[in-house]
Amino acid sequence: MESSSQDKNLPATAQRLKKARDDGQVPRSKELGNLAVLGGGAAVLLALAPAGFEKLRSALQGQLRFDHQTLLKPELATERLVDGFAQGLMLYLPLGVIVLALVLLTAFASGSWALSSKPLMPDLSRINPLKGFGRLFSKQQLFDTAKLTVLTAVVGVVAWQFIASHVEPFGTLLMRPLESALGQLGTWLMFGVGLLLLVVALVAMVDFPMQKLLHAHRMRMSHQEVKEEHKQLEGDPHIKGKRRQRQREMAQRNSVGAVPKADLVVMNPTHYAVAIRYDDATMAAPRVIAKGADLLAMKIRDVAKAHKVPVLQSPMLARALYAHAEIDDEIPSALYTAVAQVLAYVYQLKAAMKGQGVMPAEQPTPMVPPELDPHFKKTPAPEATE
Repeated sequence: MESSSQDKNLPATAQRLKKARDDGQVPRSKELGNLAVLGGGAAVLLALAPAGFEKLRSALQGQLRFDHQTLLKPELATERLVDGFAQGLMLYLPLGVIVLALVLLTAFASGSWALSSKPLMPDLSRINPLKGFGRLFSKQQLFDTAKLTVLTAVVGVVAWQFIASHVEPFGTLLMRPLESALGQLGTWLMFGVGLLLLVVALVAMVDFPMQKLLHAHRMRMSHQEVKEEHKQLEGDPHIKGKRRQRQREMAQRNSVGAVPKADLVVMNPTHYAVAIRYDDATMAAPRVIAKGADLLAMKIRDVAKAHKVPVLQSPMLARALYAHAEIDDEIPSALYTAVAQVLAYVYQLKAAMKGQGVMPAEQPTPMVPPELDPHFKKTPAPEATE
């Protein structure tokens, strides 16, 4: 059975949620955004209203001023028009910028943001009639429909109650002075907007956690999907190989500090270097305490020479140790004889330099099994002849 047909009753993994965010799929509450726009816009407009009203009044006075200079210079009309537009722009532009900042801040604070261009890419599956018909009866669509229905009903009831309670006082505005009437109208307008914001805030308080719940429900995974994701992340041999390779490289770089403790360093003149240490009191067999290739091999050699650690040129042994021995592990048993030969030579050399023995004749050629040399190539067996 395919994973898509299984019951998805497991919560989404961190990798699944990250991929969804990269694809632009995050829980979003439209009502929270509406509250930020309406509430933030109302608050900013209320704060800027006194200064804005004064600017608009002075601009209107300037536009309505008419004298003989206007007749003599018709271009003054264009200048006044441009000046009025600039003053209006200086009033509305800060309002728009502040509201935009409030919306972005709300999105970041609620976690409803995702930097992704994938939702902008064309997707033919979105115009598939069958999938579109299925989305009509999804939990998300049913919740949105119920939410809009309730919101419409509540706003309608609140608006009706507000209008019904202010119909008679509204008719008396015509008998009041203009300034008093405008002040009363502004008070009623603020009260009505406040009621509307209260309704939107209550809906947003329900909508935001519900959108998170619906998003978590959409992201749920089946047992098979979890197994496949785990296999891709942990079981892929390429990923494992790369991870082990990085670990080996880090271990090799860190092992250079152990070179001064080595008894000798075996080198393939320029490509490989392996540092060996042996203590018969604490070790059952010699151990590799550092190894490296190319530039790291040169670094091991330089550190060894700086600390007077013997460096022996033995290409086959160096290649075999580098290929088959890990750092801080004992050397392979097949290389015991070869390593014992070079260690005996080093011990005899050190004793001779201290005046406690004779100088060895020449460096031995270690007995390395050819199959342990990574450069060894088997000679193909001759074909049988009749």
